[in-house]
Amino acid sequence: MTMPNGFSPTDADRLSDEERRLIERRERLLGPAYRLFYERPLHTVRGEGVWLYDKQGNRYLDAYNNVASIGHCHPRVVQAIARQAAVLNTHTRYLQEGILDYAEDLLSTFPAGLEQVMFTCTGSEANDLALRIARHFTGGTGVIITRFAYHGVTGDISELSPALGSGITLPAHARTVRAPDAYRLGAENVGKILADDVRAAIADLRAQGIKPAALLLDGIFASDGVLPDPVGFLAEAVKVAQSEGLLYIADEVQSGFARTGRTLWGFQRHGVQPDLVTLGKPMGNGQPIAGVVARADILESFGRNVRYFNTFGGNPVSCAAAQAVLDVIRVEKLQERSQRIGDFMLEGIRRLAERHELIGDVRGAGLFLGVELVSDRAEKTPAANQTRRVVNAMRERGVLISAAGPMENILKIRPLLAFEQEHAELFIDCLDQALQEVAG
Repeated sequence: MTMPNGFSPTDADRLSDEERRLIERRERLLGPAYRLFYERPLHTVRGEGVWLYDKQGNRYLDAYNNVASIGHCHPRVVQAIARQAAVLNTHTRYLQEGILDYAEDLLSTFPAGLEQVMFTCTGSEANDLALRIARHFTGGTGVIITRFAYHGVTGDISELSPALGSGITLPAHARTVRAPDAYRLGAENVGKILADDVRAAIADLRAQGIKPAALLLDGIFASDGVLPDPVGFLAEAVKVAQSEGLLYIADEVQSGFARTGRTLWGFQRHGVQPDLVTLGKPMGNGQPIAGVVARADILESFGRNVRYFNTFGGNPVSCAAAQAVLDVIRVEKLQERSQRIGDFMLEGIRRLAERHELIGDVRGAGLFLGVELVSDRAEKTPAANQTRRVVNAMRERGVLISAAGPMENILKIRPLLAFEQEHAELFIDCLDQALQEVAG
Protein backbone atom coordinates (compact mmCIF):
# COMPACT_ATOMS: atom_id res chain seq x y z
CA MET A 1 0.00 0.00 0.00
CA THR A 2 1.42 3.35 -1.04
CA MET A 3 0.11 6.90 -0.85
CA PRO A 4 0.67 9.96 -3.03
CA ASN A 5 4.02 11.55 -2.22
CA GLY A 6 4.88 8.77 0.22
CA PHE A 7 8.32 7.51 1.16
CA SER A 8 9.22 4.10 -0.26
CA PRO A 9 11.99 1.76 0.90
CA THR A 10 13.38 2.04 -2.63
CA ASP A 11 14.28 5.65 -1.74
CA ALA A 12 16.44 4.57 1.22
CA ASP A 13 19.72 4.71 -0.73
CA ARG A 14 19.41 8.51 -0.83
CA LEU A 15 19.32 8.79 2.95
CA SER A 16 22.06 9.24 5.51
CA ASP A 17 22.93 6.44 7.92
CA GLU A 18 21.20 8.34 10.72
CA GLU A 19 17.99 8.77 8.68
CA ARG A 20 17.92 5.08 7.78
CA ARG A 21 18.40 4.13 11.44
CA LEU A 22 15.54 6.46 12.45
CA ILE A 23 13.21 4.94 9.86
CA GLU A 24 14.14 1.40 10.91
CA ARG A 25 13.50 2.29 14.55
CA ARG A 26 10.17 3.87 13.65
CA GLU A 27 9.03 0.77 11.75
CA ARG A 28 10.21 -1.55 14.53
CA LEU A 29 8.40 0.40 17.26
CA LEU A 30 5.33 1.79 15.47
CA GLY A 31 4.67 -0.96 12.95
CA PRO A 32 4.18 -0.79 9.17
CA ALA A 33 0.87 1.08 8.88
CA TYR A 34 2.29 4.60 9.30
CA ARG A 35 3.48 6.50 6.21
CA LEU A 36 6.13 9.19 5.72
CA PHE A 37 6.03 12.09 3.28
CA TYR A 38 8.68 12.67 0.59
CA GLU A 39 11.41 10.58 -0.99
CA ARG A 40 13.69 12.06 1.65
CA PRO A 41 11.53 12.19 4.80
CA LEU A 42 11.75 15.41 6.77
CA HIS A 43 13.16 15.19 10.30
CA THR A 44 11.50 18.16 11.98
CA VAL A 45 12.56 19.38 15.42
CA ARG A 46 10.94 22.82 15.71
CA GLY A 47 8.23 25.03 14.25
CA GLU A 48 7.69 28.77 14.37
CA GLY A 49 5.17 30.82 12.40
CA VAL A 50 5.14 29.64 8.77
CA TRP A 51 8.41 27.71 9.15
CA LEU A 52 9.44 24.20 10.13
CA TYR A 53 13.07 23.47 11.04
CA ASP A 54 15.01 20.22 10.62
CA LYS A 55 17.73 18.81 12.82
CA GLN A 56 20.44 20.58 10.83
CA GLY A 57 18.74 23.96 11.31
CA ASN A 58 17.43 24.23 7.73
CA ARG A 59 14.05 25.94 7.51
CA TYR A 60 11.10 24.91 5.33
CA LEU A 61 8.19 27.08 4.27
CA ASP A 62 5.08 25.17 5.36
CA ALA A 63 2.53 25.38 2.57
CA TYR A 64 0.72 22.21 3.54
CA ASN A 65 0.04 21.89 7.27
CA ASN A 66 -3.69 22.21 7.95
CA VAL A 67 -3.42 21.69 11.71
CA ALA A 68 -1.22 24.52 12.97
CA SER A 69 -3.04 26.74 10.49
CA ILE A 70 -2.60 30.06 12.30
CA GLY A 71 1.14 29.42 12.62
CA HIS A 72 3.35 26.88 14.36
CA CYS A 73 3.60 27.42 18.11
CA HIS A 74 1.52 30.61 17.98
CA PRO A 75 2.35 32.46 21.23
CA ARG A 76 -1.27 33.20 22.07
CA VAL A 77 -2.25 29.53 21.78
CA VAL A 78 0.84 28.33 23.66
CA GLN A 79 0.11 30.76 26.50
CA ALA A 80 -3.56 29.76 26.65
CA ILE A 81 -2.62 26.06 26.89
CA ALA A 82 0.02 26.65 29.58
CA ARG A 83 -2.21 28.96 31.62
CA GLN A 84 -5.13 26.52 31.68
CA ALA A 85 -2.96 23.44 32.21
CA ALA A 86 -1.51 25.09 35.31
CA VAL A 87 -5.00 25.47 36.82
CA LEU A 88 -7.27 22.58 35.77
CA ASN A 89 -7.70 19.91 33.13
CA THR A 90 -10.44 17.33 33.50
CA HIS A 91 -13.49 15.87 31.74
CA THR A 92 -16.86 17.48 30.99
CA ARG A 93 -18.92 15.86 33.75
CA TYR A 94 -18.22 18.77 36.08
CA LEU A 95 -19.56 22.26 35.61
CA GLN A 96 -17.01 24.52 33.91
CA GLU A 97 -17.35 27.89 32.25
CA GLY A 98 -14.59 27.58 29.64
CA ILE A 99 -16.38 25.01 27.50
CA LEU A 100 -19.58 27.09 27.60
CA ASP A 101 -17.83 30.35 26.74
CA TYR A 102 -16.11 28.71 23.79
CA ALA A 103 -19.24 26.94 22.60
CA GLU A 104 -21.14 30.22 22.67
CA ASP A 105 -18.45 32.01 20.69
CA LEU A 106 -18.05 29.17 18.18
CA LEU A 107 -21.79 28.85 17.56
CA SER A 108 -22.06 32.58 16.92
CA THR A 109 -20.06 32.02 13.71
CA PHE A 110 -22.70 29.66 12.24
CA PRO A 111 -26.00 30.43 10.51
CA ALA A 112 -29.18 30.47 12.58
CA GLY A 113 -30.50 26.97 13.18
CA LEU A 114 -27.11 25.45 13.93
CA GLU A 115 -27.27 26.11 17.64
CA GLN A 116 -25.64 23.30 19.64
CA VAL A 117 -22.22 21.63 19.65
CA MET A 118 -20.79 18.36 20.94
CA PHE A 119 -17.03 18.06 21.38
CA THR A 120 -14.65 15.26 20.40
CA CYS A 121 -10.86 15.01 20.09
CA THR A 122 -10.42 14.44 16.34
CA GLY A 123 -12.18 15.06 13.06
CA SER A 124 -12.52 11.31 12.59
CA GLU A 125 -14.41 11.10 15.87
CA ALA A 126 -16.54 14.07 14.86
CA ASN A 127 -17.57 12.43 11.59
CA ASP A 128 -18.21 9.16 13.39
CA LEU A 129 -20.44 10.91 15.93
CA ALA A 130 -22.27 12.89 13.22
CA LEU A 131 -23.02 9.65 11.38
CA ARG A 132 -24.37 8.05 14.57
CA ILE A 133 -26.58 11.07 15.16
CA ALA A 134 -27.86 11.09 11.57
CA ARG A 135 -28.70 7.40 11.68
CA HIS A 136 -30.51 7.76 14.99
CA PHE A 137 -32.53 10.75 13.80
CA THR A 138 -33.52 9.33 10.40
CA GLY A 139 -33.75 5.66 11.28
CA GLY A 140 -31.68 4.94 8.19
CA THR A 141 -28.20 3.59 7.59
CA GLY A 142 -27.39 4.60 4.00
CA VAL A 143 -24.64 7.16 3.36
CA ILE A 144 -23.68 8.98 0.15
CA ILE A 145 -20.08 10.11 -0.38
CA THR A 146 -17.86 11.04 -3.31
CA ARG A 147 -15.81 8.37 -5.10
CA PHE A 148 -12.47 9.40 -3.60
CA ALA A 149 -13.67 10.83 -0.30
CA TYR A 150 -11.67 11.00 2.90
CA HIS A 151 -13.54 11.51 6.19
CA GLY A 152 -11.38 9.81 8.83
CA VAL A 153 -9.98 6.64 10.33
CA THR A 154 -12.50 5.21 12.80
CA GLY A 155 -14.05 1.88 11.84
CA ASP A 156 -17.30 3.21 10.38
CA ILE A 157 -15.72 6.31 8.85
CA SER A 158 -12.68 4.62 7.31
CA GLU A 159 -15.11 2.48 5.31
CA LEU A 160 -16.46 5.76 3.92
CA SER A 161 -12.97 6.99 2.98
CA PRO A 162 -11.99 5.34 -0.33
CA ALA A 163 -9.04 7.75 -0.55
CA LEU A 164 -7.32 5.55 2.06
CA GLY A 165 -6.57 3.10 -0.74
CA SER A 166 -7.43 -0.28 -2.16
CA GLY A 167 -7.52 -1.83 1.30
CA ILE A 168 -10.83 -0.05 1.89
CA THR A 169 -13.99 -1.91 0.85
CA LEU A 170 -17.17 0.15 0.70
CA PRO A 171 -19.92 -1.26 2.89
CA ALA A 172 -23.28 -2.27 1.43
CA HIS A 173 -24.95 0.81 2.91
CA ALA A 174 -22.64 3.27 1.06
CA ARG A 175 -23.07 4.80 -2.36
CA THR A 176 -20.57 7.00 -4.20
CA VAL A 177 -21.17 9.92 -6.54
CA ARG A 178 -18.85 11.65 -8.97
CA ALA A 179 -16.82 14.50 -7.52
CA PRO A 180 -17.71 17.97 -8.87
CA ASP A 181 -14.66 18.21 -11.13
CA ALA A 182 -15.22 21.34 -13.21
CA TYR A 183 -11.97 20.80 -15.14
CA ARG A 184 -13.04 17.42 -16.51
CA LEU A 185 -16.84 17.61 -16.40
CA GLY A 186 -17.31 21.30 -17.24
CA ALA A 187 -18.14 24.06 -14.77
CA GLU A 188 -21.63 24.42 -16.22
CA ASN A 189 -22.36 20.73 -15.62
CA VAL A 190 -21.06 19.84 -12.18
CA GLY A 191 -24.04 21.04 -10.16
CA LYS A 192 -26.57 19.06 -12.19
CA ILE A 193 -24.33 15.98 -12.41
CA LEU A 194 -23.85 15.93 -8.63
CA ALA A 195 -27.58 16.38 -7.98
CA ASP A 196 -28.49 13.66 -10.49
CA ASP A 197 -25.94 11.30 -8.97
CA VAL A 198 -27.28 11.93 -5.47
CA ARG A 199 -30.83 11.30 -6.70
CA ALA A 200 -29.74 8.04 -8.34
CA ALA A 201 -27.83 6.95 -5.23
CA ILE A 202 -30.88 7.50 -3.04
CA ALA A 203 -33.03 5.50 -5.45
CA ASP A 204 -30.51 2.65 -5.54
CA LEU A 205 -30.24 2.47 -1.75
CA ARG A 206 -34.01 2.24 -1.46
CA ALA A 207 -34.19 -0.36 -4.23
CA GLN A 208 -31.86 -2.53 -2.13
CA GLY A 209 -34.02 -2.06 0.97
CA ILE A 210 -31.59 0.40 2.60
CA LYS A 211 -33.04 3.58 4.08
CA PRO A 212 -30.77 6.57 3.37
CA ALA A 213 -29.54 8.58 6.34
CA ALA A 214 -26.93 11.11 5.25
CA LEU A 215 -25.13 12.96 2.49
CA LEU A 216 -21.55 13.38 3.79
CA LEU A 217 -19.43 15.86 1.83
CA ASP A 218 -16.12 17.62 2.44
CA GLY A 219 -16.52 21.38 2.02
CA ILE A 220 -13.78 21.67 -0.60
CA PHE A 221 -13.57 18.07 -1.87
CA ALA A 222 -9.91 18.01 -0.89
CA SER A 223 -9.10 14.34 -1.44
CA ASP A 224 -11.04 14.40 -4.72
CA GLY A 225 -8.55 16.99 -5.99
CA VAL A 226 -9.50 20.36 -4.39
CA LEU A 227 -12.74 21.28 -6.19
CA PRO A 228 -14.11 24.64 -5.03
CA ASP A 229 -15.86 26.05 -8.10
CA PRO A 230 -18.19 27.21 -9.44
CA VAL A 231 -19.58 28.83 -6.31
CA GLY A 232 -23.05 27.46 -5.56
CA PHE A 233 -22.75 24.12 -7.38
CA LEU A 234 -23.56 22.21 -4.18
CA ALA A 235 -27.01 23.72 -3.64
CA GLU A 236 -29.05 21.46 -5.91
CA ALA A 237 -27.55 18.22 -4.57
CA VAL A 238 -28.13 19.27 -0.97
CA LYS A 239 -31.72 20.24 -1.79
CA VAL A 240 -32.32 16.81 -3.35
CA ALA A 241 -30.91 15.00 -0.31
CA GLN A 242 -32.76 17.03 2.30
CA SER A 243 -36.06 16.85 0.42
CA GLU A 244 -35.71 13.04 0.47
CA GLY A 245 -35.23 12.99 4.23
CA LEU A 246 -31.44 12.69 4.40
CA LEU A 247 -29.34 14.85 6.68
CA TYR A 248 -26.57 16.83 5.04
CA ILE A 249 -23.33 16.50 7.01
CA ALA A 250 -20.88 19.24 6.05
CA ASP A 251 -17.36 17.97 6.76
CA GLU A 252 -15.45 21.17 7.56
CA VAL A 253 -12.41 19.43 9.03
CA GLN A 254 -10.24 20.68 6.16
CA SER A 255 -12.19 23.63 4.76
CA GLY A 256 -13.25 25.36 7.98
CA PHE A 257 -11.83 28.12 10.17
CA ALA A 258 -11.20 30.72 7.42
CA ARG A 259 -9.33 28.33 5.13
CA THR A 260 -11.48 29.21 2.09
CA GLY A 261 -11.16 32.96 2.53
CA ARG A 262 -14.40 34.80 1.86
CA THR A 263 -16.35 32.64 4.29
CA LEU A 264 -15.36 31.14 7.62
CA TRP A 265 -16.90 27.79 6.63
CA GLY A 266 -16.59 26.06 3.27
CA PHE A 267 -20.29 25.22 2.95
CA GLN A 268 -21.17 28.92 3.14
CA ARG A 269 -19.63 29.47 -0.29
CA HIS A 270 -22.49 27.47 -1.78
CA GLY A 271 -25.38 29.07 0.08
CA VAL A 272 -26.47 25.78 1.69
CA GLN A 273 -27.69 24.98 5.21
CA PRO A 274 -26.24 21.81 6.73
CA ASP A 275 -28.04 19.74 9.33
CA LEU A 276 -24.74 18.76 10.95
CA VAL A 277 -21.25 20.27 10.61
CA THR A 278 -18.07 18.47 11.62
CA LEU A 279 -14.95 20.30 12.75
CA GLY A 280 -11.38 19.25 13.54
CA LYS A 281 -7.74 19.67 12.46
CA PRO A 282 -7.07 23.46 12.82
CA MET A 283 -9.58 23.93 15.66
CA GLY A 284 -6.92 23.94 18.40
CA ASN A 285 -3.87 24.70 16.25
CA GLY A 286 -2.33 21.35 17.25
CA GLN A 287 -4.09 20.79 20.57
CA PRO A 288 -6.59 17.94 19.94
CA ILE A 289 -10.15 19.24 19.77
CA ALA A 290 -12.95 18.67 17.27
CA GLY A 291 -16.72 18.73 17.29
CA VAL A 292 -20.15 18.41 15.73
CA VAL A 293 -22.38 21.47 15.33
CA ALA A 294 -26.03 20.60 14.88
CA ARG A 295 -29.66 21.60 14.84
CA ALA A 296 -31.08 21.47 18.36
CA ASP A 297 -33.97 19.18 17.41
CA ILE A 298 -31.54 16.60 16.01
CA LEU A 299 -29.45 16.53 19.18
CA GLU A 300 -32.56 16.49 21.37
CA SER A 301 -33.65 13.25 19.77
CA PHE A 302 -30.17 11.72 20.03
CA GLY A 303 -29.52 12.85 23.60
CA ARG A 304 -32.87 11.67 24.87
CA ASN A 305 -32.10 8.08 23.86
CA VAL A 306 -28.31 7.78 23.77
CA ARG A 307 -25.83 8.52 26.52
CA TYR A 308 -22.69 10.08 25.05
CA PHE A 309 -19.41 10.79 26.79
CA ASN A 310 -15.93 11.60 25.54
CA THR A 311 -13.24 11.62 28.23
CA PHE A 312 -11.01 14.19 26.58
CA GLY A 313 -13.43 15.88 24.18
CA GLY A 314 -13.94 19.51 25.21
CA ASN A 315 -11.47 19.39 28.09
CA PRO A 316 -10.52 22.79 29.58
CA VAL A 317 -7.04 22.93 28.03
CA SER A 318 -8.30 22.11 24.54
CA CYS A 319 -11.15 24.63 24.85
CA ALA A 320 -8.65 27.31 25.92
CA ALA A 321 -6.54 26.54 22.85
CA ALA A 322 -9.59 26.61 20.57
CA GLN A 323 -10.74 29.92 21.99
CA ALA A 324 -7.29 31.37 21.35
CA VAL A 325 -7.49 30.17 17.73
CA LEU A 326 -10.80 31.97 17.16
CA ASP A 327 -9.39 35.10 18.82
CA VAL A 328 -6.29 35.06 16.61
CA ILE A 329 -8.34 34.60 13.43
CA ARG A 330 -10.25 37.76 14.34
CA VAL A 331 -7.47 39.90 15.79
CA GLU A 332 -4.98 39.12 13.02
CA LYS A 333 -7.72 39.29 10.35
CA LEU A 334 -6.70 35.88 9.03
CA GLN A 335 -9.89 35.33 7.06
CA GLU A 336 -9.23 38.48 5.07
CA ARG A 337 -5.58 37.51 4.70
CA SER A 338 -6.58 34.04 3.50
CA GLN A 339 -8.58 35.61 0.68
CA ARG A 340 -5.99 38.26 -0.22
CA ILE A 341 -2.92 36.01 -0.20
CA GLY A 342 -4.87 33.15 -1.78
CA ASP A 343 -5.92 35.39 -4.68
CA PHE A 344 -2.31 36.51 -5.09
CA MET A 345 -1.09 32.91 -5.21
CA LEU A 346 -3.80 31.82 -7.66
CA GLU A 347 -2.90 34.64 -10.01
CA GLY A 348 0.81 33.91 -9.67
CA ILE A 349 0.38 30.21 -10.43
CA ARG A 350 -1.88 31.00 -13.39
CA ARG A 351 0.92 33.14 -14.79
CA LEU A 352 3.25 30.15 -14.39
CA ALA A 353 0.75 28.09 -16.40
CA GLU A 354 1.38 30.38 -19.37
CA ARG A 355 4.99 29.12 -19.43
CA HIS A 356 4.68 25.58 -18.09
CA GLU A 357 2.72 23.16 -20.26
CA LEU A 358 2.63 20.71 -17.37
CA ILE A 359 -0.02 22.82 -15.61
CA GLY A 360 -3.47 21.83 -16.84
CA ASP A 361 -5.66 23.61 -14.30
CA VAL A 362 -5.29 25.99 -11.36
CA ARG A 363 -8.07 26.29 -8.81
CA GLY A 364 -8.66 27.21 -5.21
CA ALA A 365 -10.51 29.17 -2.57
CA GLY A 366 -8.63 31.26 -0.06
CA LEU A 367 -5.52 29.43 1.06
CA PHE A 368 -6.54 26.03 -0.25
CA LEU A 369 -5.27 25.50 -3.80
CA GLY A 370 -5.05 22.67 -6.29
CA VAL A 371 -2.80 22.60 -9.35
CA GLU A 372 -3.56 19.77 -11.76
CA LEU A 373 -0.57 18.53 -13.74
CA VAL A 374 -1.07 16.86 -17.12
CA SER A 375 1.33 15.51 -19.71
CA ASP A 376 -1.06 16.51 -22.54
CA ARG A 377 -3.32 19.53 -22.14
CA ALA A 378 -5.62 18.60 -24.98
CA GLU A 379 -6.22 15.09 -23.63
CA LYS A 380 -5.89 16.15 -19.97
CA THR A 381 -3.63 13.16 -19.39
CA PRO A 382 -2.80 12.86 -15.68
CA ALA A 383 0.88 13.39 -14.91
CA ALA A 384 1.24 11.49 -11.63
CA ASN A 385 4.97 10.84 -11.95
CA GLN A 386 5.73 14.48 -12.70
CA THR A 387 3.52 15.56 -9.78
CA ARG A 388 5.52 13.43 -7.38
CA ARG A 389 8.75 14.84 -8.79
CA VAL A 390 7.54 18.45 -8.42
CA VAL A 391 6.51 17.85 -4.79
CA ASN A 392 9.92 16.39 -3.98
CA ALA A 393 11.79 19.06 -5.94
CA MET A 394 10.04 21.71 -3.84
CA ARG A 395 10.89 19.87 -0.64
CA GLU A 396 14.56 19.95 -1.69
CA ARG A 397 14.21 23.72 -2.19
CA GLY A 398 12.69 24.23 1.25
CA VAL A 399 8.95 24.45 0.48
CA LEU A 400 6.47 21.81 1.65
CA ILE A 401 3.36 20.71 -0.25
CA SER A 402 1.83 17.33 -1.14
CA ALA A 403 -0.21 15.57 -3.81
CA ALA A 404 -3.87 14.53 -4.01
CA GLY A 405 -6.64 13.23 -6.23
CA PRO A 406 -7.69 9.81 -7.51
CA MET A 407 -5.02 9.99 -10.23
CA GLU A 408 -2.37 11.44 -7.87
CA ASN A 409 -1.69 14.33 -10.25
CA ILE A 410 -2.81 17.35 -8.25
CA LEU A 411 -0.51 19.54 -6.20
CA LYS A 412 -2.30 20.00 -2.87
CA ILE A 413 -1.36 23.40 -1.48
CA ARG A 414 -2.54 24.59 1.95
CA PRO A 415 -0.38 27.48 3.14
CA LEU A 416 -0.68 28.47 6.77
CA LEU A 417 -3.13 31.31 7.33
CA ALA A 418 -0.17 33.29 8.67
CA PHE A 419 1.32 33.56 5.15
CA GLU A 420 2.33 37.06 4.06
CA GLN A 421 3.00 38.20 0.50
CA GLU A 422 6.74 37.57 0.84
CA HIS A 423 6.01 33.93 1.63
CA ALA A 424 3.64 33.66 -1.32
CA GLU A 425 6.28 35.11 -3.62
CA LEU A 426 8.86 32.63 -2.33
CA PHE A 427 6.39 29.81 -2.94
CA ILE A 428 5.70 30.87 -6.54
CA ASP A 429 9.42 31.22 -7.30
CA CYS A 430 10.09 27.76 -5.89
CA LEU A 431 7.24 26.21 -7.86
CA ASP A 432 8.57 27.84 -11.03
CA GLN A 433 12.01 26.31 -10.43
CA ALA A 434 10.57 22.88 -9.61
CA LEU A 435 8.46 22.85 -12.78
CA GLN A 436 11.50 23.83 -14.85
CA GLU A 437 13.56 21.04 -13.28
CA VAL A 438 10.90 18.41 -13.97
CA ALA A 439 10.28 19.61 -17.51
CA GLY A 440 14.02 19.62 -18.19
